[in-house]
Amino acid sequence: MEKIRILHTNDLHSHFEHFPKIGRYLRAAQKDKSVDQVFTFDAGDFMDRSHPLTDATYGQANIKLMNSFHYDAITIGNNEGISNSHCVVEKLFDHANFPVILANLREEDGSMPHWAVQDKILLTKKGTRIGLIGLTAAYPLSYEPNHWHVKMLKETMDSVLPKMKGQYDVLILITHIGLNMDNFLAKNYPEIDLIVGGHSHDLLPHGKKVKNVWITQTGKWGNYVGDTYMEIDDNHHVQKITPHVEPTSLMKSKPDDEETILGYRQKGKEILSHELVADLPEKYDNDREAALQVSMDAIANFAGTKLAMLSSGLFLTPFKKGILTKYDLQRALPHSMHVVRSTLKGSDLWRLIMEIEKNRHFLDQFPLQGMSFRGKIFGQMYYKGIKFDPMSRVVFVNGKEVDPYQEYQIAVLDHYVLVPFFPTLAIVGDNDFLFPQFLREVIGDYLAKKYPLAGSENNGRANEQQKS
Repeated sequence: MEKIRILHTNDLHSHFEHFPKIGRYLRAAQKDKSVDQVFTFDAGDFMDRSHPLTDATYGQANIKLMNSFHYDAITIGNNEGISNSHCVVEKLFDHANFPVILANLREEDGSMPHWAVQDKILLTKKGTRIGLIGLTAAYPLSYEPNHWHVKMLKETMDSVLPKMKGQYDVLILITHIGLNMDNFLAKNYPEIDLIVGGHSHDLLPHGKKVKNVWITQTGKWGNYVGDTYMEIDDNHHVQKITPHVEPTSLMKSKPDDEETILGYRQKGKEILSHELVADLPEKYDNDREAALQVSMDAIANFAGTKLAMLSSGLFLTPFKKGILTKYDLQRALPHSMHVVRSTLKGSDLWRLIMEIEKNRHFLDQFPLQGMSFRGKIFGQMYYKGIKFDPMSRVVFVNGKEVDPYQEYQIAVLDHYVLVPFFPTLAIVGDNDFLFPQFLREVIGDYLAKKYPLAGSENNGRANEQQKS
């Protein structure tokens, strides 16, 4: 009988406060002599640019730390594939000492990304062939504008499995597709033995068995580490799988952990604070409404629209007068969300505004739990170019009553398309997700032009003269 121990993480989201404990736990468990072999996997969303160190290093700090965890294989999540520009992802794994398994993502020309492999076979010391397939969330609306081609899960599995037939004894999927889709795979592909999953942040303390397939997830943010045992007979057939999780809170701390954790944040702050963006005038000093107004101007300019909307809860800290740095922007708007240009008929725009106004008081203090990191509360909605008369229920666009038959374009955020509060956007909006910049970068670029740093205008003119 062969005993295999499988350690796994998912959805760490740059929660570096758990990394010292997790690193020690993994490295100690990887030396376990009570089993024949130990494998370590990560199921995606290991990085999140809401942390200043991740943002400042474009995820390279995460890669360095993950190297110290000694992963045998990982897959990527939407935070890696969508929250970064195409060129950042192309370089993200340049210094990784682990393979990235990813069967359902391609370059636009259909080729495999140079940093990934579709599948992999691990050979144990006792000769068992463990087949690995990696899958990420199939979000064409977000991946395609970022110059990737993402394949649907069924299409991918129906293509990959026949090619792997006869090459493995045990089949493990490392997925970042959420529990519902893991259930789908378990029900439809009995070849699978184990799914190490992520994305939906489900905590499965003792796994979940669907037909004969085991699924395991460890929740989110490194609060738990997965620790799954597998028993394989002498004919290389799985006899038993026992998933469980270990709470990070019960792992032993060391005196210097806190200093290490604070050091990660301080290093990110130091790098970003040296990158100057704009010189803001007095009117922005601690004025959230002024920040909202100029931010709506920014996303409208980026999307090429005259209309825009934003919610106040996105802004965690106000802007200050004087020099604005990338750290100031990251602290105010840490969320990795993208601008969307939505085209709506006038009648649908009217309906969208009715949905917003109906929910206005409900959303004002609505806590944003389970919606990734989009601020603490939703907050108040603000409009650019739109006014609403609550007595007559008339919507005005740039001073004129909305024409129900005319098409209008409005700059919104992917957040508003995906959350359930404003269904009109998702149901009838013709939505263009705009890449690669995300919200704070769009706002920063706009402020840099509107309120340039001293000498930057002259330098820009000189450079233009040199080019000509």
